[in-house]
Amino acid sequence: MLDHEEVGGGGFSLDRVRAAWSRRKWLGILLFALPLAALVALVTALPDVYRSTATVLIEGQQVPEALVKSTVASELEIRLTTMRQEILSHSRLEALINRLGLYADLRTGVSDASWMGDAVERLREDVTVEFQESQISRGPYRSTNAFLLSYRGRDPQTVALVTNTLAAYYVEENLKARERYASGTTEFLRVQLTEAKRRLDEQEQKVSHLRARYVGEMPQQAQTNIARMESMNGQLRSNRDNQVRLAERLDMLANQLALVRTEAGLEPDEVRLQRLKGELAALRIKYTDLWPDIIRLKDEISSLERQLAQPKPKKPVEEVPLHPQAVRLQEAIKATGTELSFLKAEEQRLKKDIVAYQTRIDNAPQREQEFTDLTRDYDTTKELYHTLLKRHEEAQIGESMEQRQKGEQFRILEPARPSYIPAAPRRSRLLLIGLALSAALGVGAMILAEIVDTSFHSVNDLRSFSTLPVLVAIPRIITEADARQRRTRFRLAATLAIVGMVFMVGTAYFAASNNETLTNLLSPPRRSARG
Repeated sequence: MLDHEEVGGGGFSLDRVRAAWSRRKWLGILLFALPLAALVALVTALPDVYRSTATVLIEGQQVPEALVKSTVASELEIRLTTMRQEILSHSRLEALINRLGLYADLRTGVSDASWMGDAVERLREDVTVEFQESQISRGPYRSTNAFLLSYRGRDPQTVALVTNTLAAYYVEENLKARERYASGTTEFLRVQLTEAKRRLDEQEQKVSHLRARYVGEMPQQAQTNIARMESMNGQLRSNRDNQVRLAERLDMLANQLALVRTEAGLEPDEVRLQRLKGELAALRIKYTDLWPDIIRLKDEISSLERQLAQPKPKKPVEEVPLHPQAVRLQEAIKATGTELSFLKAEEQRLKKDIVAYQTRIDNAPQREQEFTDLTRDYDTTKELYHTLLKRHEEAQIGESMEQRQKGEQFRILEPARPSYIPAAPRRSRLLLIGLALSAALGVGAMILAEIVDTSFHSVNDLRSFSTLPVLVAIPRIITEADARQRRTRFRLAATLAIVGMVFMVGTAYFAASNNETLTNLLSPPRRSARG
């Protein structure tokens, strides 16, 4: 039996839509109203979350880099990340939570340790840092010249206070970090400078000991040693010439003295005999025995020998007066002998010095190698020392600049102010999304029910399904009992729907009430960077 006669095809038509709506409207209305009511209750019950933002300006070094180089060489983003880890450490956030009484709603029913851990994690999640890039930086990379520090929470006043406190932490931590970096750099360079100075002193001491140990043998003294040895060889030659000259002069003076003594009768016979024999031997070298002077000397020698062979009576010793010329000749002979002895001693000294200088010259290559090896290490250590000394002085100047707060600084350009406009939840957006989803759910359920339903609702449906002719269509006959039964089912279904709606609305309201986590989940904050 068919519900009624329809004049429509099996395809899509406005009449089919109206017929489907007539049959499935309560299903669509129910599936549209239930989630929408729950969502409205959820959105209504969500707590308001406020956000405050502080702008921290990064001011560059106030002293030109050409005059004073900063000792803080790490990138700003890296230092900001490090500072965030320090600022958002558990101990510092725990002190902040206790001081401002944050996240008291998390304390219920949990231990203090667990509550504090959850509160610290919540605080870390609620803090965001957004870097602001400089628009006038040159090159493909832009430098950070400011950052926005944001915090979200339930109370606008508390949110602004927390944001400003965290911004002050950044300013304070930046100063401490830069001073710490500068002091650490200065201390490191001081230690390295002390070690380099110790090694330099050791090298200088070794060089001094080498120079003191091998005086005159150093490579830079080789030319001096050669020149000095040549000079002493010249002195030695001159000394020998002077000795020959003095020896000849001494012989001449001795001959003159003998002649004076002979003429004056002051020369003893024995001395005269020896002198004559010496003259005879000297003449025989040049002449024969027939030379007149040789014959004369032979006669004198024979006469003196005979005279000396005769015994002489002893006479009292009488002082023989000295001839003045003989006295002068004796003094000249004595002075010449003394000078000759001095020249011979000087000759020995020169020979000894020449040997010493020759030894220095021979040892010069070995000493040059030792000196080169030692001075190479000394020059390297000296260069390292001067480099470290320069860097240490620059580090001290940089440290003084940081202590005087003339380096890169953070300054709170715009402090956070209480905002009484909730940042979350975004209720209008959530309601629009819920309305669209509820409508899609209702329409989808109606379409799905129509697709699953295999019964015939019109003559045309039957004709399109079968080739047998339809003889007659009997309309639905509704009795009083059918009407009562139909109203009873409707009331029961409406009651169940209302109960279900109340349950869903209550559940959603209870779940969303004071649920800040759900608010943050449904309305995540916008962020471009996270410190």
